[in-house]
Parts: sequence; C-alpha cells; structure tokens
Amino acid sequence: MELRVLKYFLVVARELNITRASHILHITQPTLSRQLKELEEELGTTLFIRGNKNISLTEEGLFFRKRAEEIVHLAEQTVDDLRIDDDIRGEVRIGSGETEGIKDVIDIMKDMKEVYPKISFHVTSGDKIDLLEKLDKGLIDFGVFLEPVDKVRYNYIKLPAKDRIGVLVRKDSSLAKKEFITKEDLLHAPLIVSRQLLEEVSLTQWFGVNLDELNIVATYNLVYNASLMVEEGLGYAVTLDKLINTSGDSSLCFVPLRPSITVDMYLMWKKYQIFSKASDAFLEKVEEKMTNKND
Repeated sequence: MELRVLKYFLVVARELNITRASHILHITQPTLSRQLKELEEELGTTLFIRGNKNISLTEEGLFFRKRAEEIVHLAEQTVDDLRIDDDIRGEVRIGSGETEGIKDVIDIMKDMKEVYPKISFHVTSGDKIDLLEKLDKGLIDFGVFLEPVDKVRYNYIKLPAKDRIGVLVRKDSSLAKKEFITKEDLLHAPLIVSRQLLEEVSLTQWFGVNLDELNIVATYNLVYNASLMVEEGLGYAVTLDKLINTSGDSSLCFVPLRPSITVDMYLMWKKYQIFSKASDAFLEKVEEKMTNKND
C-alpha cells in the first residue's frame, strides 16, 4: 500500500467525483480509477459505490478514510520531525479536555515560542476517552487529563491547577440563590452530566446512590452545548468551574457542591515514547517550570 495511493484515495473521498479529483491530482481519470481499483483489490473490499456522475463511500470506505488520514498525517509528521536543521522546529501535538488547567500548558507554549520560534502547537479538544485513543495511536504527543492517572501505561506530571466541580444553573432558578448545592438539592432534579465526570469522578459516591437512581436527562462532551441546554431549561449541568462565562448579562451562574469535589490535573504521555526534538524540548520546559513552581 503506497502513501501516494492513500493520498489519491483521500482526495477522491473528499471530492466524491473521479473527474474533479483527477484534475486536482493532475493525473488522468483512467489512471486514477485504476489506482483505486487496485487499492480495493489489495484491501479485499469495496471502498466506493460508483454512480453515473458522483460516487459515495461504503461503510468500509468511511472506516478506511479515517485510517488513511491517520497514516498520511503520521507519515508527514515523521518527515517533519526528522528534518535535519540546527534549529528546533516542528509541531507539538497536545490534547485537552475543557479545563482551566490548560492555562498552565499555554503559558509554557508561550515561553517555548520565544525560545524556539519555529515550533508550532496543535491543540485537539475532546474528552478523556477520545484523547487517550489519539495518544495511544500517536496522533497526539501529550494529553491534559483529570485524575486518575494510569501509572502503568503513561508517564505524567501533575499540574498546579485544581478543578472544582459544581452546577451550572439559570439565574432565575431557586438553586441560584444558594451558596452551595447539596445532594438533596439534586437527587430528583433534571441533571445534564458529562461522560467524563460520570466515569472519572466519584459523583456516585458524592450522591450516595447508583447512577440509575438519578434523573439524568442528557449527557454532553462539550460544556458549551451543556450551557445551551441549561439556558433552554432542560436541566442543571454538573460541570467544572470557570469554563462558562457567568458574569455580566449571562443568564447562568455556577454554584459549587458541598461537600466540595476538586480534581487534580495531569500532563500525560505514553511510556517509552520516542519524541521529536520539538516535543522533547516542550517536555523539558514543562519539567523545568513544574519543578520551579514546587520549590
């Protein structure tokens, strides 16, 4: 399977038109069609449903497109990482959930740019499950995660920030008048909860009941979407503090839990990971800055 053919496939998968794709790739239509047919024969599956004018991807084609994108990206990244140059350059790829803890990492990114102007940063947002998959596949170099940490598979550095869990409510709600929210306030209330908080934080221990006894009306992975659900009156969003602006004209406010739940933040990477020069320099900067903060 040649990298060139994977790139051909991705252009066709994007354009869904052989003629248009052949013009973009500057090859003849018969040549492109033959390359795709040989690719399907090599894989032993059909990637396209061919119509009179346009084509569409089969289920296998959709799956293969995702894998092809990953392979091409890693190949291009590898070439960039191995480029011989006196200057440290290249891309550092970081994944993070929605957390204020990313500010510590952003400060380091800013310091890095001053020392190594040819380094660039690519930040991917997502929840822990999605980002760990990308970390395992080598699609990101580092991840910023809430506790707990898998100490067997990953190395990690604890970040200074702690996140506080609370509830996002409308300002016209009776809960908005409270200084703290207790489990009695929420046991029968309509709740909007993130998948990550359900799986990684001891909410069930805080509530003292099983999840199926709670009135969870919706789940989310982006807190902005959760805030819209709260604004529309669907329920109350259990979330981390300082992710949604609740000042000024906002119709929402954040109320912390009592007893409080705070979670630590970690920068994680795969054990035995071989980094590019850019990623190595970034990790050295993180270790230096965290050591200085702990002194």
